[in-house]
Amino acid sequence: MSIYIHQNTSWPKFYWDVERISALLATIRNKQGKLVGRMEALGFNLRAEATLNTLTLDILKSNEIEGEILNPEEVRSSLARHLGMDIVGLVPSDRYIDGVVEMMLDATQKFKNDLESDRLFGWHAAMFPTGPSSIYKITVGNWRRSPMYVVSGGIGNERIHYEAPGAELLDGEMNKFFEWFNAEKNIDPVLKAAIAHLWFITIHPFDDGNGRIARAITDLQLARADESSQRFYSMSAQIQKEHSSYYLILEATQRGTLDITNWLEWFLHCLDRALIATDDILATVLAKAKFWDTYAQAILNIRQKLMLNKMLDGFEGKMTAAKWGKIAKCSHDTALRDIQDLIEQNILEKENAGGRSTSYIISHV
Repeated sequence: MSIYIHQNTSWPKFYWDVERISALLATIRNKQGKLVGRMEALGFNLRAEATLNTLTLDILKSNEIEGEILNPEEVRSSLARHLGMDIVGLVPSDRYIDGVVEMMLDATQKFKNDLESDRLFGWHAAMFPTGPSSIYKITVGNWRRSPMYVVSGGIGNERIHYEAPGAELLDGEMNKFFEWFNAEKNIDPVLKAAIAHLWFITIHPFDDGNGRIARAITDLQLARADESSQRFYSMSAQIQKEHSSYYLILEATQRGTLDITNWLEWFLHCLDRALIATDDILATVLAKAKFWDTYAQAILNIRQKLMLNKMLDGFEGKMTAAKWGKIAKCSHDTALRDIQDLIEQNILEKENAGGRSTSYIISHV
């Protein structure tokens, strides 16, 4: 009797209840179509801004699921540079962030290209630009060479949640996956994204980074479903919100039969909520565009443009003169002059009174 689905003699012949899935899938496809239509009506610059916001969120949240907290400004700056976008106030980014950005862009911008081992090896190497971790020795840019167990609990109290296929099986397992992924035409592309995610996670072919690569493959396949390299919703951000149920459904599915109806339902409901959450991204982009249209004739220096953009993008916390000076790399007096000038132009206003603790907000957003 098999414990895990990959040990089933019929693996990987997945099946599901079409009646349970059909209506939900139709709803998803309808929402995707409406979203693409809405975005096409916005024009190139706004679509580019929405894509930048979405990809930034996607990378941040996909890494956050794995406990990796990245610097949002570095991620956004790296993406903007790679996309050739001229944005005020770009900051330097480290090799790791550039690597995960390159992986995401390869997946979403080159979504028509086939998946193959060398492509995934490149993604994996990009995630570990300095080579194996000094703490945990891992194989970088190639399949793992040892058993893979997903465990929890401290030493002596470990609980094995899952055991992946043996290392000696990986070439064969991944070749089957690639053949299906690159050739299968008789399945809805959204369902294919859900199946590909589960299938790849089940094989778990790398020593580390499997979850992030699985979500990149999902993004690639969803780009195929949308027939667009521009991304306006983030599946990874929604998975991060629902990460507890994400891990539970994965574990239950991998210990079950090859009937993956429950997994497909979970994935589609999660995607549905990701599409709904897009309204927040779109609202930010539209508010920012409206702001700059309103103040198109305002005379602003580079620091002011930089800081206003940061505030429009959703600056966390209160904006004070001290924070302004630190972020814009200027003296406190210069920060106060920048702010006072914007107040006189009715662009900023005081949120509360009180010397250095005074904070500022944008007027009429």
